[in-house]
Amino acid sequence: MLEPIQPVNEILPQPINNQPSGLDIPKKRSKSKIALVIIGVFVFLTLVVAGSAFLWYNAQLKPAGNDISELKLVKIEANSTPSQIGQLLQDKSLIRSSFAFEIYARINQKSANLQAGTYRLSPAETTPQIIEHIVNGAVDEFSITFYPGATLVDNTSKDESKKTDVTTVLKKAGYSTDEIKAALADKYDSPLFAGKPATADLEGYIYGETYEFGTGTTVHGILTRVFDEFYSKVKENKLVESYAAHNLTLYQGITLASIIQKEVNSVSDQKQVAQIFFTRLKTDMVLGSDVTYQYIADKTGVARDVNLDSTYNTRKNKGLTPGPISVPGLTALTAVAQPSAGDYVYFLSGDDDITYFAKTYAEHEANIISHCKVKCAIQ
Repeated sequence: MLEPIQPVNEILPQPINNQPSGLDIPKKRSKSKIALVIIGVFVFLTLVVAGSAFLWYNAQLKPAGNDISELKLVKIEANSTPSQIGQLLQDKSLIRSSFAFEIYARINQKSANLQAGTYRLSPAETTPQIIEHIVNGAVDEFSITFYPGATLVDNTSKDESKKTDVTTVLKKAGYSTDEIKAALADKYDSPLFAGKPATADLEGYIYGETYEFGTGTTVHGILTRVFDEFYSKVKENKLVESYAAHNLTLYQGITLASIIQKEVNSVSDQKQVAQIFFTRLKTDMVLGSDVTYQYIADKTGVARDVNLDSTYNTRKNKGLTPGPISVPGLTALTAVAQPSAGDYVYFLSGDDDITYFAKTYAEHEANIISHCKVKCAIQ
């Protein structure tokens, strides 16, 4: 008899030597795919992290600021580590990241070559540029320019880039506010200060010129050099003798020159204004200089007022101001020594920036009407 035929669905593959049947193969492929996906995700995340780290690193090497004129004084002590140097630079806002600084120095084999010393660095430099600067270890020289007509402090402008006062100039050269204040309060021994009251500050004495200094120069050292330069101009132009001929001490001559410096700019105008001021002093008139009350108003932070109650207001008080109101340039200093001839008594700066002189008050009033409708209305 024929054996009964088994149903197809009962014919199953039998394991050979206890090995799994071929029907398990798709499970193997599924596990392989999962492994590949995991590896792919891992590689992708690694690339993302590495790429982000690379972008961060390069961003941290960029300048911390953009003002190339801003310099900061940095003293790196002997035996400082790259990490310590980087932290010092970051604390002074010269670099973005001390960590990136250290990485760059090590990758580029600069770590062992960073040299101790005093440097003038700008936040507008990149980290690699700053590192090269320190590696070279060059003793920096720098220049400082003080300006005629400048004051010790400028309280009138909020735009730091446009300020030319002594304090701002020194800050831009890398000195701290505390260093500057201390140096301006110091005592200096120079014949330049003959006649200067002991309680008077250094207003009017920071002579306008460009000076060259070595990096380690202190603010005190800078000012000492400035005073030496100023006195050399005093001697060279025989200002002490010339002022004495006008019954002025050196201090009084500098004070008058500082007022003239703020009033007019051209050499000829300065000499003529000197003549007017001498005429007024001799005839017991007030100087009537608007820049004097404006100076003290700005310095003390009050509104400019022609009737301001102050000894610096020469609209109300006879004689000179108690001291200089700005630093006079050489032309203003020599204008006091050698004023122009003439019998003018009044002057004004017109709306067209031309200086108009008058011998009588009637002529002066006519000049106001004709040439000073705007400026004279806002004094």
